[in-house]
Amino acid sequence: MCWRRILVLLVAAVAALALAACAEVREQGGGQQGGGEGRQGPIELAVVPKAVGFDFWETVRQGAVCAAKRAEGEVDVQWDGVAQETDVTGQVNLLQNFITQGVDGLVYAATDAKVLHDVTQQALDQGITVVNIDSGTDPQPENVPVFATDNVAAAERATEYLVEQLGEDGGKVAFIPFQPGTATNDTRTEGFKNVLKENPQVKLVAEQSSESNYNRALQVTEDILTAHPDLDAIYAANEPGVLGAAEAVRSAGKAGEIIIVGWDTAPDELKAVREGVVSALIAQNPFRMGYDGVNAAVKMIRTGEQVEGGDTGAILVTRENIDDPEVQRVLDPSCENPPVEGQ
Repeated sequence: MCWRRILVLLVAAVAALALAACAEVREQGGGQQGGGEGRQGPIELAVVPKAVGFDFWETVRQGAVCAAKRAEGEVDVQWDGVAQETDVTGQVNLLQNFITQGVDGLVYAATDAKVLHDVTQQALDQGITVVNIDSGTDPQPENVPVFATDNVAAAERATEYLVEQLGEDGGKVAFIPFQPGTATNDTRTEGFKNVLKENPQVKLVAEQSSESNYNRALQVTEDILTAHPDLDAIYAANEPGVLGAAEAVRSAGKAGEIIIVGWDTAPDELKAVREGVVSALIAQNPFRMGYDGVNAAVKMIRTGEQVEGGDTGAILVTRENIDDPEVQRVLDPSCENPPVEGQ
């Protein structure tokens, strides 16, 4: 009986040690989110944009893959996203699938600041490291860094340029936002309206959302031009809005007459700048968003240390500076010469 009792105790002790070891591995598997010991070994990251199929997000992917290639140790990037930035439910489901799979880290751009906060918290509760790129959540957890454009400052700069182009007499301007409720949209709106408050000679006469859809942007711009044939300028807050507005202005025979200032730098947008249809674009640095986001996730997982987020930068692209080397480095990035700090 004595030997049986000893055997039972030994089995129990071994089981307890095994459970403790498993618990330790889970704790070190990325859930530290700063303040832990970190871990080595292969890392599996899910990088999720607001949507796939857009030039901006494809450049984010290139930056993420570049950072993974340059990282120490094995880092695997899974890239996936919904078809439209308005598909908030689809993004929630996709992220929850990655959480269920047990990836080490999530690097993602939130399609809805409030809704996605809960998903971030679910990931953190499962011990998964989280980094936001382009857009964070509301509230934003203190231990989740955000790598994004300072949208307020960049929007103010774009709007100041628009005001300068209108001249002292000002004029009538239309605004095409893309997805009210997202941090990106709302901060770009804030910067735009900050400058309008300081320039009463510029009148906002129309505001309609493109819903991040080219056809919708084309339609709303056509409607605005019909309602306001004396329109002087358009401020479009993202790529589909710019492209839809540009096509509507072309079709109306007003290319070069109506000032268009907008965001992003898809090939057709840049072509419109060269042609004089679009006056200026805010060029973000999507490559750096993906690059810095993956770098931060890897560092947090490897070291267990917290990483601070940061402004990934933006420049104003016009017909005059579009071919400048530093502008081209952002517009046409490569992993050999990435447009990131320290490179």
